[in-house]
Amino acid sequence: MSDPLVLIPARLAATRLPNKPLADIAGEPMIVHVWRRAMEAGIGPVAIATDAPEIAEAVTRAGGQAVLTRADHASGSDRIFEAVEKLDPEGRHDVVVNVQGDLPTVDPRAIAASIAPLSDPAVDLATLVAMIEREEEKTNPNVVKMIGSEVSPGRFRALYFTRATAPYGEGPLYHHIGLYAYRRKALQRFVGLPPSPLELREKLEQLRALEAGMRIDAVVVDDVPLGVDTPHDLDRARGIIAARRTA
Repeated sequence: MSDPLVLIPARLAATRLPNKPLADIAGEPMIVHVWRRAMEAGIGPVAIATDAPEIAEAVTRAGGQAVLTRADHASGSDRIFEAVEKLDPEGRHDVVVNVQGDLPTVDPRAIAASIAPLSDPAVDLATLVAMIEREEEKTNPNVVKMIGSEVSPGRFRALYFTRATAPYGEGPLYHHIGLYAYRRKALQRFVGLPPSPLELREKLEQLRALEAGMRIDAVVVDDVPLGVDTPHDLDRARGIIAARRTA
């Protein structure tokens, strides 16, 4: 497995929090914080994939790398595939890590952990999960659950992802974290597939891969990073980062 390439898709067209990637957190745009966390993971080069020159400029001003992509992509996966083809047409990097651009507090160790299952040639994609601790999250459809079969301590083969409360019965439930490590050929195959029936029903893109027979393994991490979608989330992220800087 060659050095992975870490890509962070980002766009300005968020409806609930306009211009979200450029939102100020401790004097820097949110997207720069995500870039820093990805750099701290130390697993390979990092670049932002965006359709907005303003985002690219903010990243390059901070010392990072950005690649401009088309504006009409349906998902972050499509955006990062265009970006990896532009950045690495020779195919030197055979693993692509997709870190969402709205995770300014993500633990760099979690990003690094995501690539471990790809040492197994049978695995096409890897992702992250965390055990659900709060009762209200078990029935919250916004908390996506991973149903999996444990293959080793702290690692599962994912069988399904759902917004329902599952699996039934006694035992832990796992919150899926939308950070992916793709084998490059798997990413190419994935973006070439049409949306699948279960993907459309659950509104979960990863089900397209499972329905196509691709194997997804999940690594258990300690906690779920804060995804910034609303002004309230942004205030929480500002508080977390401010606390870290004064600790």
